[in-house]
Amino acid sequence: MPDPNAKRILWYLFAGSRGGNNRVKIIELLKEHPYNINQLAEALKLDYKAIQHHISVLEKNNLVSRVGEKYGVLYFISDYLEVNMDAFNQIASQIKKA
Repeated sequence: MPDPNAKRILWYLFAGSRGGNNRVKIIELLKEHPYNINQLAEALKLDYKAIQHHISVLEKNNLVSRVGEKYGVLYFISDYLEVNMDAFNQIASQIKKA
């Protein structure tokens, strides 16, 4: 069941803060299949440390989850985000229009 507060959190993380655009791109990639930080950095042509920061923010807000340890860590869309994917898609489409 979708969380009624999810939209508020998603708006803040993707539209209300610097780097929100990159976070949307990260989620879009993770919707396709899991990636590690290095693969995300290459795919998005961003610095490894920047991706690390964005993943940390997304993980703290329960939007991505990790599997594995050290260099073998892969990131996935969290169950919480999957349940609230409609809200994410609405916000992402509005951000892309702007």
